[in-house]
Amino acid sequence: MATVFPLVRKRPYNGVVAEDRPEVLAARLRTALDLCALGESMRRAQLRREHPEATDEDIEASLVAWLHTRPGAEQGDSWGRPISWPPSRP
Repeated sequence: MATVFPLVRKRPYNGVVAEDRPEVLAARLRTALDLCALGESMRRAQLRREHPEATDEDIEASLVAWLHTRPGAEQGDSWGRPISWPPSRP
């Protein structure tokens, strides 16, 4: 029988990062943007395999539609509940 360990966080998710020098943060941002571009190119390749007769414009339109409607993107790519923007002031 597998042992289940509860998730214990010692720091909040948005706690202090180990390295916050500008060059380290810039490298992390570049990596995130590179991963995003890679994900888009992978989805584009999948669309090409699924629709070999499609034009480049059709593939790009399908990619954009997928980015807007994929699971988890209905309200944007953030966690938490959606709110109106800018937030109303009391």
